[in-house]
Amino acid sequence: MTDAQPMIRVKQLTKHLPVTHGLLGRSAGVIHAVDQVPFDILAGETLGLVGESGCGKFPLGRTILQLYRPTAGQVFFGKVDLATLNGPALGHMRQQLQIIFQDPFSSLNPRKKVGDIIAEPHVVHSLGNVRQRRERVLELLYLVGLRAQFADRFPHEFSGGQRQRIGVARALVSGPRFVVCDEPISALDVSIQAQIINLLKELQQRLQLTYLFFAHDLSIVHHVSDRLLVMYLGRAVELAPRAALYAQPRHPNTKALLSAIPEPDPVQKRQRTRVVLKGGIPNPTRPPAWCRFHTRCPIAEDMCVRHEPEWREVDPGHWVACHKI
Repeated sequence: MTDAQPMIRVKQLTKHLPVTHGLLGRSAGVIHAVDQVPFDILAGETLGLVGESGCGKFPLGRTILQLYRPTAGQVFFGKVDLATLNGPALGHMRQQLQIIFQDPFSSLNPRKKVGDIIAEPHVVHSLGNVRQRRERVLELLYLVGLRAQFADRFPHEFSGGQRQRIGVARALVSGPRFVVCDEPISALDVSIQAQIINLLKELQQRLQLTYLFFAHDLSIVHHVSDRLLVMYLGRAVELAPRAALYAQPRHPNTKALLSAIPEPDPVQKRQRTRVVLKGGIPNPTRPPAWCRFHTRCPIAEDMCVRHEPEWREVDPGHWVACHKI
């Protein structure tokens, strides 16, 4: 990490997604996608975001970038609350906030050449002239390990790993400081995943980038992250430095996630206690009251269905939302 100052500060961020039905789009409720989530992302670090499918990773990342406008809460980039910006002011800030999408096959326009795809943020933000844009495209192609002549080809001429490198180049062309990595390797072959991870780490050091990294594979998150945030059903349940969270997880949901990581060593596998949760994730349109994890928690008590667990620091830098900790 380059320093210890927060680049992103999220304060009680909430995003409810409407559910509609019928031809007229009548309201049928809301999905509690993100609910009162607080955390900071330090400049130069990688914050890993993990949780089961449906925990809120996808809408959280997009709400931070203001691709989804928040229902409530604040998102500070430096001293600026992004939630209060609109129009040109928000567009100007987005030069420094970018995203690498999960699917390299659907996130690239098949009708455009690679050079035009990478240069598009420059065009949108009116940066440079035609010659400067071309030079910037060639520079980014070199940085992500592709040849200059690839700029004149179309996306269908590339493999999945090469397409993701193009997506990385597009995200970096405007010179961002903060990048959301939305499961950038999940659609790739295992043999290619390590290459993209190493590329992202190399670019982070060279360009002094800050990442918010989503992934389902906890071993990959462990490899790339400085700290990890665990979410469940729209709520933050644990935040800690990587070593502390893997060595001593506190929240029952975190323990269950970590116990599901495959262990190749048969001796250690026999010594490890597997935490199996009962039931499935509740309906996000009607989440359980108070502690949302209590319907599946192996240590739940009466207070868990009567009071909201406090988000508190149990060790330096280690935050947990649980009555039993």
